[in-house]
Amino acid sequence: MPYRSNRDLPENLRRILPEHAQDIYRAAFNHAWAGLERAEDEAAARRIAWGAVKRSFRKVEGRWVPKP
Repeated sequence: MPYRSNRDLPENLRRILPEHAQDIYRAAFNHAWAGLERAEDEAAARRIAWGAVKRSFRKVEGRWVPKP
């Protein structure tokens, strides 16, 4: 199920990720979802989305911050 806006993301993601990281997660998830053959592959789309976030952000002292 693709996300139309950041407000549609799970509450825990909205709580822990900054707005730009949410944008990255949503775009990567939606792109991965579009290429899936089965709905059971949603976990793969989530892994891809987290990978995209981790390329631009890192967790420092419990907060996600942009990488330098």
